[in-house]
Amino acid sequence: MEILQVILQVVLGITSIALTLLILLHKGRGGGLSDMFGGGMTSQIGSSGVAERNLNRYTLYTALIWVASIVGLGLITKFGG
Repeated sequence: MEILQVILQVVLGITSIALTLLILLHKGRGGGLSDMFGGGMTSQIGSSGVAERNLNRYTLYTALIWVASIVGLGLITKFGG
């Protein structure tokens, strides 16, 4: 049970970093922090539709793995005691 907890903690750490980077790669939709850092100026130069869809897909899959690892760690903490 402890080895599973360690594996889930490593997966959680890796997916946390990956999810942060993937979210930052998305192009800004106007307003907010993306315009403050120059995102509004490059909105016309943004990525193509296929690249944006792939980025959305990778972000979604990473988020699902992130949530699953949190739920797994929570269950181990509650019932693995």
